[in-house]
Amino acid sequence: MKFIVNSQQLLKQLQSLSGVLSSSNTMPIINCFHFHLEENSLTIKTTDLTTTLLARLTVETGHMDNPEEVAVPSKMLLDILKTFDDVPLTFDVNQSNYNIEIASGKGQYHLAGLDAATYPTMPVAESTSRVVMNSEALVNAINKTVFATSNDEMHQQMSGIYCEMTPDGVTFVATDAHKLVRYRRKDVSSDESTNFILPKKPIIIVKNILAGRKEETEVTVEYNNTNLFITFDNFYIVCRLVDGRYPNYEAAIPKDNPNKLILDRLSFLNTLKRVSIFASEATRQVRLSIGKEQLEISAEDLELSNNARESLPCQYEGDPMDIGFNAKFLTEMISYLDSEQVLVELSHPSRAGIIFPYGDDDSEKKDDILMLVMPVMLAN
Repeated sequence: MKFIVNSQQLLKQLQSLSGVLSSSNTMPIINCFHFHLEENSLTIKTTDLTTTLLARLTVETGHMDNPEEVAVPSKMLLDILKTFDDVPLTFDVNQSNYNIEIASGKGQYHLAGLDAATYPTMPVAESTSRVVMNSEALVNAINKTVFATSNDEMHQQMSGIYCEMTPDGVTFVATDAHKLVRYRRKDVSSDESTNFILPKKPIIIVKNILAGRKEETEVTVEYNNTNLFITFDNFYIVCRLVDGRYPNYEAAIPKDNPNKLILDRLSFLNTLKRVSIFASEATRQVRLSIGKEQLEISAEDLELSNNARESLPCQYEGDPMDIGFNAKFLTEMISYLDSEQVLVELSHPSRAGIIFPYGDDDSEKKDDILMLVMPVMLAN
């Protein structure tokens, strides 16, 4: 196997692929990049046994009778590529012992590769359904939900993003039992209704690759009962869906919320950030005291004798109310909205608050979002 490739182009592809690699893996072959060369196309693959990511790169080659492959140690290859400027590199692999020579100008570097025949194979896309969406839609869906997923290994179903496909649109849901986000797209649909749970790690990898692109691209999503297959540009990713039944998220959303609070989003967000600095490190609790035309946000840390309060103008329909929230959850949610104002719907200090973007023209919108945050008990 012999080919010439630009150092920076190769490094960029490998860095995108390296997100799949696991530091806890004990199998040497999975700590490698799988190189497969056919004519002038180099296919590079990584896997952690549940997620496989593949990318294709055009290279310069001489005459080839048959495709060739080798497993290349990932850490050493990444480390050396980071030291090169934008230069051509020549890779020459001895197919009898898998030794790899990299040549650049007057430099020659040798590293030991592995037999790629033992590299794990990837699942085949069989009996799949498919939808096509643009990259902007998928990146938005992931950005606005993934932060609300659970990190609790005891609740694997809640560690991923729940996806409902219907002929009318697609819904993405994430929750950790303290906060919940429901994001809907009207411009993406499926011929049949189905649902599955997207695993967090590969979805974040896909989002990072897509977000780094200057232009939108078309993304093809295929799925069956066990796996998800995503294709865009020169990337292909296969991952195992999360097993189990997702919680009934609709039952967690209060339907009767007569108290409605409207605020300038950025003013609300910045005030929360300032006041929460003075909150207890243990609870991160802030108190919202809501009146007809004014909201007071306060926090205190009794152990350190720290406290802060700040008032904001607001529009409010309902009875005066004091309610507590975890400041981290609240600021996180508000920061992922992009409207000028927010609407907070409330029913009782012991029930969840519902947050919506407010003030935008909904007639042309292709998406909508609902965020739920559970209250915390206030001390008298």
